[in-house]
Amino acid sequence: MERLDHLEHLDKHLVDELAQVARETVRDELREQTRKQRRTAMLYAASGAVALYAGAALALAVGLSLALGLPDWAAALITAVILGAVAYVLRGAARPAASRPTAGRTETVAAPPSGLGTPYPPMPSVAPEAAGAPEPAAAPRQDDIDPEQPHHRA
Repeated sequence: MERLDHLEHLDKHLVDELAQVARETVRDELREQTRKQRRTAMLYAASGAVALYAGAALALAVGLSLALGLPDWAAALITAVILGAVAYVLRGAARPAASRPTAGRTETVAAPPSGLGTPYPPMPSVAPEAAGAPEPAAAPRQDDIDPEQPHHRA
């Protein structure tokens, strides 16, 4: 029996060592991935900053070229309107395709104030037709539904 106790100690020691090696391996892998992601994020941030300065220089060039033939205030106003229009177009391009109106769809579903999307799935305008299925019973009117009644499936 004493031999089994000794083996149990070895098993526990082996499990502890394996767990420690696994933790160190995962930690090293996460550290490496984080380092790569940090470098990528810094490059994106630098790219964005440079693009911001390039846009400002372009806006300045447009304003100065307009100022050659117009009063300064009018050139600045026209430049601001152009930048506003570009911002509006970019905002529209950034929206997901589901929120854009389509030609065949006339109904709109209002999003809740939390901004988390629709509070419930949209109802189809026409009930689906099942081949060979019996006619469903008439749906209860909204006045007949008791909101306090528990919702159990039959």
